[in-house]
Amino acid sequence: MTDQMGAWYQSERALGQVGPALTFRQITFGVVMEQRHATREIPTQIKNPELVEQRHRQIVDAAVLLFINQGFHKTTTRQIARSAGISIGSLYEYIASKEDILYLVCDAIHAEVELGVSEAMARASGGRSSLAEVIREYFLVCNRMNDHILLIYQETQSLPPQWRKKVLENEVRITGIFMEVLERLISSGELPHLSERSMELVAHNISVLGHMWTFRRWFLARHYSIEDYIELQTEFILGISR
Repeated sequence: MTDQMGAWYQSERALGQVGPALTFRQITFGVVMEQRHATREIPTQIKNPELVEQRHRQIVDAAVLLFINQGFHKTTTRQIARSAGISIGSLYEYIASKEDILYLVCDAIHAEVELGVSEAMARASGGRSSLAEVIREYFLVCNRMNDHILLIYQETQSLPPQWRKKVLENEVRITGIFMEVLERLISSGELPHLSERSMELVAHNISVLGHMWTFRRWFLARHYSIEDYIELQTEFILGISR
């Protein structure tokens, strides 16, 4: 097993072992992206929420490149503070630990994916093209953020249990958006009836196929453009949802 796949496997195990499995019905989702809660969840000494959000974005932007290039464990909070252009003392006014920063990075990645997919749903013209539009936007976001997504799988096991659970909930929420599209198409008669279990499986297939571009890009990018990948995988997904 490669180091990359080993990290992915360990992360999957870590996520799977946090509490009972979540179902789609336990997660609230919709076309409009929910407000992110990470800024309020991370302990901070600053009372101004707008300033906290601004600083968190600043810290995330600095940390993500360091985590990708050096790895989470080899990156120090002092390096993050320096890259963010703030003092180490100021950094600790906005976060309590390096693990908090990793969680903020994961949350920012999920926010980008969720926003892109939700916007695709809002502008879709209806019918089966709605599903194709959502798949396309999701795969494009995965392509733009492939290093960031790989970072989640490599380093999620470094998070404390409460943050790992939040990351899992975010993953399920995004998959739930695909579930919602499928439910709409079935309700309108544009897809044949599928059981809830089948819809869940198709929704997870979409989610994992987007991630596959990240895990297998070392091979796929040599043989397919992202447009080729989107076209072929969309045909596959629409085929299994007939």
